[in-house]
Amino acid sequence: MKTLLRGGTIVNEGEIFRGDVLVDGELIESVTRGEIDAIPRGTRVIDATGKRVIPGIIDDQVHFREPGLTRKGDIGEGSRAAAAGGITSFMDMPNVLPPTTTRALLREKHEIASRVSVANYSFYLGASAGNIEEIRQLDPRHACGVKIFMGSSTGDLLVEREEEIDAILDASPVLIAVHCEDNAIIRQNLARYRQIHGENIPPACHPLIRDRAACIASSTLATRLARARPASRLHLLHLSTREEINLLDDGPRRDRRVTGEACIHHLWFNDSAYLSLGNRVKWNPAIKDEEDRVALLRAVNERRVDVIATDHAPHLLAEKEGTYERAASGGPMVQHALPVMLELAERGEITLPAIVDAMSHAPADIFRVDRRGYLRPGYKADIVILERHPWRVTASNLLYKCGWSPLEGLTLSHRVATTIINGRVVYRDGQLTGEHPGEPLLFNDR
Repeated sequence: MKTLLRGGTIVNEGEIFRGDVLVDGELIESVTRGEIDAIPRGTRVIDATGKRVIPGIIDDQVHFREPGLTRKGDIGEGSRAAAAGGITSFMDMPNVLPPTTTRALLREKHEIASRVSVANYSFYLGASAGNIEEIRQLDPRHACGVKIFMGSSTGDLLVEREEEIDAILDASPVLIAVHCEDNAIIRQNLARYRQIHGENIPPACHPLIRDRAACIASSTLATRLARARPASRLHLLHLSTREEINLLDDGPRRDRRVTGEACIHHLWFNDSAYLSLGNRVKWNPAIKDEEDRVALLRAVNERRVDVIATDHAPHLLAEKEGTYERAASGGPMVQHALPVMLELAERGEITLPAIVDAMSHAPADIFRVDRRGYLRPGYKADIVILERHPWRVTASNLLYKCGWSPLEGLTLSHRVATTIINGRVVYRDGQLTGEHPGEPLLFNDR
């Protein structure tokens, strides 16, 4: 069956224009300025008049918690919430139980996703000092990347020694995504604030403990090591400081060897949020000051920071409460990321083409995703229709298993009206349709 998205305002490849998108099966057949000349017989028509039509969002950083931590979230639940938020593809992190450090464990996650995922999927292999051969044997066609935790992790997934990072960079045939924080600096800062506050460290001390110096030192090290290896591709996750922006490459995006990502919470909140929301806005790296937030947004607008992602990392609310050191870091975000960015556009802080570039085009380019991330003939029909429809984030309309959001009480001016994945409508008018068309992402070497 063919589907025609009729009369929407299309935001794609830096342009905004009124037009039609014709879908044939799971592929886009045409993108037309104005109306197509003749609607093929038997075509299903979706009226997009007065609405915006964009390519599906590709989220390059989620933690859906499966296997082993499914009390917090799981692949099926996470993908449903993502689809409701216009995210049509996701890349899931390896810090689960057991950690995803072998190709066999990658295959197990793929098997789970093949049964339950609404959205398209891929999974990172976690790097450790002991799995270099597993990294070396990754298939670049099927693996989105290798994840290095240079901070904020424990056990085998924590990689701090320079020679270990070197070995991973040498071995990896795929992009390396890295969490950069210097644990030595963090430990020194934590000891200082323990002396001052004992067990009652205020949440507002989080950006002072996991401070900008810890981020900059680690990001600088990772960048230096990667630049010494002409074949390596390094992606700096969840940048939180204005200084780190200067570490990124410029030039044509597909030629950049050091790229960077900003997350919704670093673009929406500043450090004043700790005073009202406490540990609910405790993320690693920490949310920094307003100057950092504004600088990151400006850099996304100017295409200097490449990707906007969620770092969706649900915890039960009980795990976010208690003392600062006991409270878990991370929070749910996939259902609300795109509406939040549209709210920032309403405020004039970012343009619509920049949002689409950073949330759809850039991850497709940087990860070399096959035929997704753009509205182009021959590409997979991952499409989102947006509409102006004010709504309030409440506990009753959350799709998260963890049951809470740091955005509760916020009124948003836009919502996702329809999400289409591989040509099938999975979300419409506030309801999931029950479709499960998600399939594994494929990647191109060039």
